[in-house]
Amino acid sequence: MTSRERVIRSLNHQSVDRMPRDLWLAPGMEAEEHADDLAELNSRCPSDILHVDMRSPAGKRTKGNANRAGHYTDAWGCAWQLGPRGTAATLLESPLADPSGLAIYEAPEELLEPARFSKTMRGCENTTRFVLAWSDIRPLDRLLALRGTEAGIADMAAGSKELRGLLGKIHDFYRREIEVWATTSVDGVVLGDLLGAAAGLRIPFRVFRQWIRPLYREYCEILRQNDKFAFFCSEGPLPEVFGELIEAGVDAIHAPLALDGLEKMADKYRNRITFWGGIDQKHVEPPCALQDIRDAVLKVRRALDYGTGGVIAQCQWGQTTPIRNIAAFFEEWLIPLPVNV
Repeated sequence: MTSRERVIRSLNHQSVDRMPRDLWLAPGMEAEEHADDLAELNSRCPSDILHVDMRSPAGKRTKGNANRAGHYTDAWGCAWQLGPRGTAATLLESPLADPSGLAIYEAPEELLEPARFSKTMRGCENTTRFVLAWSDIRPLDRLLALRGTEAGIADMAAGSKELRGLLGKIHDFYRREIEVWATTSVDGVVLGDLLGAAAGLRIPFRVFRQWIRPLYREYCEILRQNDKFAFFCSEGPLPEVFGELIEAGVDAIHAPLALDGLEKMADKYRNRITFWGGIDQKHVEPPCALQDIRDAVLKVRRALDYGTGGVIAQCQWGQTTPIRNIAAFFEEWLIPLPVNV
């Protein structure tokens, strides 16, 4: 069974020889000082997914470097303060803070040039791994960055016709981007949005259902029609809209999942969605003992691993995390479960 076949079978809730592995490298892990550890882990526990990153593309409005700390203006004209890689950016300036510009704003069409996609895809055609494209498709995040977070949320709650028009432009741009991805050799595309926070859903539920979910549904439908999978990645919790994303057609969801509530989530959504990792990073980072890591994985497997796919074993490797922790995480997925799970 190839890596690609393994991931696809898991996404289709079919039996696999082992759960697919997905290793994310934190910024700095590509440095020469980590080369030996990376080579060893790739030999012992090779990842089944090949990532193609198309986030933060440069356009005509871009100023600065998206990968360096400092001031940065993205292709849509939103200004940010960037910290060290891996930390959250701070929105400094929204180009449509003055609502008078909403009607005449134009999306960065230059980002849809086919040559940009073909250049990024080089070397991906002949791999036996599952090719997953990280797109910049985040309609809610983009809307709020353009208008300003507080003003944007208020306008959405009030049903602003002008803001709906702007969202329509954003959606049309992203729909055409999805259509370009559909012509490439990728197997799946990652969508995203920061939907949840500690206090709950970022926008009112009715607004999410009326304004945002239909957009996801259209992206997912385009991918499905072209035999590709839709992945969703959120930096915040998603309990209120987990089912909504499934109804929209998402195939795999990555979101922080509390171990304490995992059984309830599993009972509700098992066989309806593929759980794409999402175990809190604290369970693999120091000072966790190896047995703590194995216990955390075992709890996830008892809730989700019923021999019918539906899980992708994912974790992130940071610079302060020893290789033995990551190896223990992946190795625990290979140990046969007791019959009375």
